[in-house]
Amino acid sequence: MSTILEAKDLRLYYGQKEALKGISMEIEEKGITSLIGPSGCGKSTFLRCLNRMNDLIPIARVTGSVLYRDQDIYSPNQDVVELRKEIGMVFQQPNPFPFSIYDNVTFGLKLGDQKKSKEEMDEIVERSLRQAAVWDDVKDKLHDSALALSGGQQQRVCIARVLAVQPDIILLDEPTSALDPISSGKIENMLYDLKDDYTMIIVTHNMQQASRISDRTAFFLNGDLIEYDRTKDIFLNPKKQETEDYISGRFG
Repeated sequence: MSTILEAKDLRLYYGQKEALKGISMEIEEKGITSLIGPSGCGKSTFLRCLNRMNDLIPIARVTGSVLYRDQDIYSPNQDVVELRKEIGMVFQQPNPFPFSIYDNVTFGLKLGDQKKSKEEMDEIVERSLRQAAVWDDVKDKLHDSALALSGGQQQRVCIARVLAVQPDIILLDEPTSALDPISSGKIENMLYDLKDDYTMIIVTHNMQQASRISDRTAFFLNGDLIEYDRTKDIFLNPKKQETEDYISGRFG
């Protein structure tokens, strides 16, 4: 498999505090990479570095590099809006916009230069909602407010919104932590079905989720990347004692 994304000695500081301590790792194209570790260990901070969401935090400062298809995304001439179309983000709390399901899904498309016909838009909306495993739930109420949906349905509409612009990479920051087990299961199954077509990186506190759906797993602790390997090896044969202690529940 080819490398699609690579962090090289990536450090992030919030003021004087070093939150990421020289992270170097390669993300392979297609499939799911899970980021695990206790709260506050740098998982979400690292995820947000991958499409420059930390730019929105005034005291955040990044050194090192992140290469996306061999181009440094922290280069001064990087178009951040275009970057976030290629590397989309799904947040922990469902965050649909306060308008219709249809307008939520087409939101990113309308930001682009390409003018699409009503028929093309309709096709993209249906395709994206089907990919997000929520089409059957919402097909008869596309012009109703997305805010009227359940939390699980809202999250899948948010995933459809990212899928509509056909990104290369999807970043997911604990996308099921605010949801009930049935909704979480639907999203897990959906991500598993999508992993042949997309590169996905997911932050999760759920060990079972990481072991079920991901191909590779990275264990973070106190801003360091402790271990990164195939998921099966991380869970069954970790090389580092800290990894084994965390996975077995001895801390965290």
